[in-house]
Amino acid sequence: MDISKEYYTTLKNNLEKVFERVENAVLRSKRRLEEVKILGASKKQSPEKIQVLYDLGIRLFGENYVQEAEKKISALEGLSIEWHLIGRLQTNKVKKALKLFNVLETIDRIELAVEIEKRLKDSEKKIPVFIEVNIGEEETKAGVGPKDLFKFCEELSQFSHLEVRGLMCLPPYEENPEKVRPFFARMRSLFEKVKPLFGPNFKELSMGTSHDFEVALEEGATLIRLGTILFGQRV
Repeated sequence: MDISKEYYTTLKNNLEKVFERVENAVLRSKRRLEEVKILGASKKQSPEKIQVLYDLGIRLFGENYVQEAEKKISALEGLSIEWHLIGRLQTNKVKKALKLFNVLETIDRIELAVEIEKRLKDSEKKIPVFIEVNIGEEETKAGVGPKDLFKFCEELSQFSHLEVRGLMCLPPYEENPEKVRPFFARMRSLFEKVKPLFGPNFKELSMGTSHDFEVALEEGATLIRLGTILFGQRV
C-alpha cells in the first residue's frame, strides 16, 4: 500500500502523543505499562491507515460492523492483527463474525450466546468474548444492566464454546471526562465481583475511548479503544 511520508508522520506523531499520555496515566494508577493494551477503533477508517498503525506497533483493531470489517480484514489478511468486534452483534451475523473476528467484545444477551454455541458445537473452537455492560443504564445503549450482571455471568459460564475474558463498557458521554470516573470505578468493582465465576483468562477490562481513556486507565482499564485520536477524522 502506498502511503505518503506526510501521512505516516502524522499517524506516528498521534501515536507518540497517545503513548506519553497512556504512560503517565498508568503511572498515576501505580500499574505497569505491560498491563495495558491499545486497540485501534477503526470504524470508517481506511485499510491504509490501519496498515500504518500496524507498522508502528499496534496489533489490536476493533470494528463496529461485520460488513465493513469483512472488506478490511480481507485487504489486510497477511498481517498478524487481532480483530475485535466492538459494535452490537446481530444473531443473523454470528456465523460470519466467527470467521472474521478473534474476539467478540459485545456479548449482551443470552440468545446471542446460544447462537454462538450452536455455530461452534461441532468444533473444538472456543471464541474469546467480553460481556458488554450498560454501566450508565441508558435506554439507548446495549449491554447488561449492572444489577443483572452477576446472574448473566452465572448463565454465561455454562457455555462451553465461549471463553469469557472480561467486561466492556461505553459510559454516558460527558464533556468533562472526570464526570465519568464513577462509571469506570463501578466497572472495576463489578469486574472484581464476577471474576471468581470465570477462569484465569478473565482479566480484561475494556473501557475508555479517545475522549476519556486517561480516567479509564486510572480506574483500572486494561484495554482502551482509541479512534480519532490515533487515526484522525473518519472518512
